[in-house]
Amino acid sequence: MGGRNDDISATSGLRSPLIKPLRRPHKPRRNSFALLCAVIASMASVLVGYDLGVMSGAVIFIKDDFKISDVQVEVLVGVINLYAIVGAAAAGRISDWIGRRYTIVLASGFLFVGAVLMGFAPNYAFLMFGRFFAGAGMGFAPLIASVYTVEVSPASSRGCFSTFPEVFVNFGILLGYVSNYAFSKLPVHLGWRFMLGIGLFPSVFLAAVAILIMPESPRWLILQGRVGEAKKVLIRTSDSIEESLQRLADIKKVVGIPASCEDDVVQIPKQSSHGSGVWKELFLHPTAAVRHIMITVVGLHFFLESTGMDAVVLYSPRIFEKAGISSSDHKLLATAAVGLTKTLSVLIATFLFDRIGRRPLILTSVAGKTISLIILGTTLTIIEKSDERMTWTVGLCIAMVLSDVAFYSMGMGPMCYVSSEFLPLKLRARGVSVGLIINRLSGAVVTMTFLSLYRAITIGGAFFLYAGIALVGWAFFYVVFPETRGMDLENVEGLFGNLLWKFSGRE
Repeated sequence: MGGRNDDISATSGLRSPLIKPLRRPHKPRRNSFALLCAVIASMASVLVGYDLGVMSGAVIFIKDDFKISDVQVEVLVGVINLYAIVGAAAAGRISDWIGRRYTIVLASGFLFVGAVLMGFAPNYAFLMFGRFFAGAGMGFAPLIASVYTVEVSPASSRGCFSTFPEVFVNFGILLGYVSNYAFSKLPVHLGWRFMLGIGLFPSVFLAAVAILIMPESPRWLILQGRVGEAKKVLIRTSDSIEESLQRLADIKKVVGIPASCEDDVVQIPKQSSHGSGVWKELFLHPTAAVRHIMITVVGLHFFLESTGMDAVVLYSPRIFEKAGISSSDHKLLATAAVGLTKTLSVLIATFLFDRIGRRPLILTSVAGKTISLIILGTTLTIIEKSDERMTWTVGLCIAMVLSDVAFYSMGMGPMCYVSSEFLPLKLRARGVSVGLIINRLSGAVVTMTFLSLYRAITIGGAFFLYAGIALVGWAFFYVVFPETRGMDLENVEGLFGNLLWKFSGRE
C-alpha cells in the first residue's frame, strides 16, 4: 500500500523540487520484522495506560484505606505527570547516549520498581515515593517508543506502526479498568495493592524481549559510526533491498558520511554523534523549518492534554456519579466501557494514517472532540440544575464521554507518537523530549485541578472550558499542520518552514 504513487500525491505540492519521494514497487504485505520491532517497543506504553486506567478506580479504595482528602487525591493522581517530566527530560539525552534499545530496558526498570513500591506502600507518603519511580518510567516510555518506532519503520508503514504506542496505552487503560473491577471485591486494604502491584509483570516481560529480540535503531547506529550494523538492520526492516540502500544513503547524507564511504565503522564528528549544540539548534538558532516543527510539536502536546482527556480517564467514575449513576459496580462497568471504546477507536488511526493521511484525521479528531465536550458540558449542566433524575440525560452523558474518548483516540492520541517523524535525526530524541515535557506538564495541571475546577465553575463549566481550548486547537492544527503521509523520514523536514503554507494553495 505504501508503494503506490498516490500515497505521496497529497504532499507533492509541498516539497522542494530537490526533495524526491522514495519510489517503491508494490508489495503485498508489511515488513513483518519491522512490525515485530514496533510492537515490542510500543509495549512500554501498556504500563503508562495501565496506571492511568487503574488509578481511576484504585484511588477510591486508597482514599478509604488511608483516610485522605480530595486534595490529596488530586495530588496522588496528578503528581505522576510532574514525575514524568523528570523522566522525559532525561530520556532524550540518555537515548542518544546509550541507544534506543537499552533506554527501553531502563524504562521497564523504573516501571517495575514503581509497581513494587506502590503495591507494598504502608502509607500515603510511601505511595507517593513509589509514584515517583512509576512517573519517571512513564516519562521514558512514550519518548523511546515513538522515537524507536519512527526510526525503524519503512515509510510505507510508518504511520500505522507509529500508532502502536497509543494502541498499547489504550489497551493498558482497558486492563486498568478491568483490574479495578476484578479486584474491587477484595478487602479495601488489599484490592488497590493488587491493582497497582500487578503492573510489575509486564515490565519484566518487556525488558526480557527487548534484550533478546530487538535490534538497535539503525539511525542511532549510524550516528555512532556503526554503519555496517545499521545496514543489516535496514535490510531486515525495509520493504526491499533497494529501499534499504536508499534509506542508508539518506541517513549517511544527513549525518555527513560521504556516499562513497563503504566502511562498516566510520569516525563521526563529535558534534554529530554526541548531539553538541542540539539545544541551540532547537531554540537559540533554529532554522525556519525547525522553528515550525517545534511550534507544531509543542502545540500538539499542549492541546492533547489541555482539552481534558486525562480528566475524563482518571475521573470517569466521578463524572458518571455526577451524571446520576450511584452503584459502584455500574460506575466501574461504565468506566470499563470508556477503556474499551478508546482501545477500539485507536485502531481507526492504525488503519487510516497511511491511507488518508495525518492531517484529515487530526482535524476530524479535534472537531469531534470539541462537539462531544460541548454536548457533555450541556448535559451535565442540565443534570445539575434539575431536581429530577432523567434517564435520557444519563444515557447522553455516557454517550458523550464515549464519543469524546473515541474522537481523541482516532487522531489526537496517536499523533502524539507519529509526530516524532517531523523532527530531523540529530534533534529527534531531544525534540520529542521537549514535547513530552509540555505534555506531562499540561496533564499535571488538568489532573491536579479537575476536582477543584468543577467545584469552582461546575462540572459542566469545566467541560465547556476544555471545549473552548479544543476549538482553539482545531484552528492551530488547520494553520500549522502539514501532511507527511508516504514521505521518506529524511525528507519530512522539507515540508516545514512556512507557517502560512496552508493559505498558499499548495495542499
